[in-house]
Amino acid sequence: MQKKFKIKKGDTVKVIAGAALGQQGVILDVDYVKQRVFIEGLSVVNKKHVKPQTDKANPDGGILEKDRSIHISNVMFVHNGETTKIGRKMDENNKLVRFARKTGEEIAS
Repeated sequence: MQKKFKIKKGDTVKVIAGAALGQQGVILDVDYVKQRVFIEGLSVVNKKHVKPQTDKANPDGGILEKDRSIHISNVMFVHNGETTKIGRKMDENNKLVRFARKTGEEIAS
């Protein structure tokens, strides 16, 4: 069974532990099984040299960089420039929405 996380793809997060401590980025992907997130521009690893290919995926070739994942417990959501925890509540339309716990403001999805 997968665990439900309160941060999701497209959120801006700040790294609170590890080698990339203090850096911010946007979440590219969430691996729910391994509980890890891929953050744009952080933890770039594995530069791979690729030959030009005939298909449309990589016609010119070049050097490909791959983002390394970070455990979800090592990142924290950023709202209005500061880190905050995320809560979930029902709005007036009986729809579940996310909100910033520090300010109480709803987070636009």
